Amino acid sequence: MPLHALGDEHLDHDLATIRIKDLRLRTHVGIKEEEIQNRQDVVINMVIRYRADKAVAFNHIEQALNYRSITKEVIAHVEGHRFQLLERMTREVLDLVMSYEQVLAAQVEIDKPHALRFADSVSITLSDSREARREG
Repeated sequence: MPLHALGDEHLDHDLATIRIKDLRLRTHVGIKEEEIQNRQDVVINMVIRYRADKAVAFNHIEQALNYRSITKEVIAHVEGHRFQLLERMTREVLDLVMSYEQVLAAQVEIDKPHALRFADSVSITLSDSREARREG
């Protein structure tokens, strides 16, 4: 079951795309003393793909992927842990999202605002899919 990019003429119409945008959290991330001592802002964006045919057909929450539960877990994890690297935080959030069996593919981007002088932010993006796990 290949996943197709939006705009592909053979788009799988049973796949839903959930976008969680600009989830603003505070956590410990970094290696400098100031970063270790003080929480910093991070901004999380997630794109999650899952098969939504049953949710559409039956119109019941039990058939849908509960993005609220995923978001609550992400909030608890990010705010409850310390991270040296943005890469590690991004991977842990992505693994949390992929732990939901219904999720077929996901992409997580985490921004660290004002991490560099003269830049609005620095971000790391990682993605994963069930197919990639089978092939690997």
